[in-house]
Amino acid sequence: MTTWGLVLETSEQIGERRQADARVLAHVEGTREEALAELERHARSYAPEYPRRPKRRRLIRHGDGFLLVIDCSSISFSVRFTVGELLADSAAPEPPVPYEEPEPADEVPAPPDERDDDGVPVTPAWLGRTDLP
Repeated sequence: MTTWGLVLETSEQIGERRQADARVLAHVEGTREEALAELERHARSYAPEYPRRPKRRRLIRHGDGFLLVIDCSSISFSVRFTVGELLADSAAPEPPVPYEEPEPADEVPAPPDERDDDGVPVTPAWLGRTDLP
């Protein structure tokens, strides 16, 4: 099954410089369409810290994702949401080992119920068991 990365990209104006930031929101296993549907849910519910009082929000779908444009009083703020196939992850968790049912042990034949004069079994109960080391 294909794993998809849902990526959020922003850029901020700091003085005369622009600073870009990207982070992975989530991973989705399934089809590209399922990943895009999950990405759309993230894009629609995204509430950035800035601008605090937006005047207008526009969500635009394009190729592999969405562009969210938020207008405030003086400037526009944009956030890009992208989906891409995850090819490598250096910190990925190990996949779980599938549980396998142990094979049933063979039936151990019951020892004969011979007892001596004191009532103690002549043959010990563990003798002949194949499930012991």
